[in-house]
Amino acid sequence: MSERVPAPGDLALIEALVNTLDIEAGADELDTEDGRSRFGITQGEAEAARELRESLRATLLAHAGHPAHRETTPLGELLARAPVLVAIDAHDGSARIEPADSDLLLSRVASAIARALAEGTWPRLKACEAPTCHWAYYDRSPAGRGRWCSMAVCGARAKMRRYRSK
Repeated sequence: MSERVPAPGDLALIEALVNTLDIEAGADELDTEDGRSRFGITQGEAEAARELRESLRATLLAHAGHPAHRETTPLGELLARAPVLVAIDAHDGSARIEPADSDLLLSRVASAIARALAEGTWPRLKACEAPTCHWAYYDRSPAGRGRWCSMAVCGARAKMRRYRSK
C-alpha cells in the first residue's frame, strides 16, 4: 500500500505485523503459511497474532490522534503477558530490554516497543487516518503530524473528498 521507507530499527517488526492486513482488499497475510512464517508463528498462533496486530493498530491510530477502529484488547494487557528481560552489557554496563523468548512474537514486540521508547521513536509509529487503510507508517515529518500512510494515495483521496464536499 505505502511507498514509505520502513520504520527504523525494531519498529519495522511492528509496522510489518500491523500491515499484514490489507483492509481495503480484505487480504490477511496471517492466513497464509508464508505470511505466518515471516513472524515465526504457527497456524495455531495466528489468532493471538491478529489480536496483537489489532491492539497495536488501535495504539498507532491513537498516536496519530484518531479514534480506535474497533474494540480491541488494550495493548498494555497483552504486553503484561510478554516475557522480557533486562540484558546488561558486561563491557560498558549499558542495559537493554530483550525478549526472554525470541520465538514468542509478543516478547519480540514488547522488547521492540521498549527500545523504541528509549530511543524516542515509539510515538512516531502511526496508523493511517483513512478508514479503508489504517496502514502503519513511521511519521518522518518534521512536526510529527503526519495523518496518512501516503500523501499520494490516502492523503490525495481525503483532500479530494473534502474538496468535492464543498
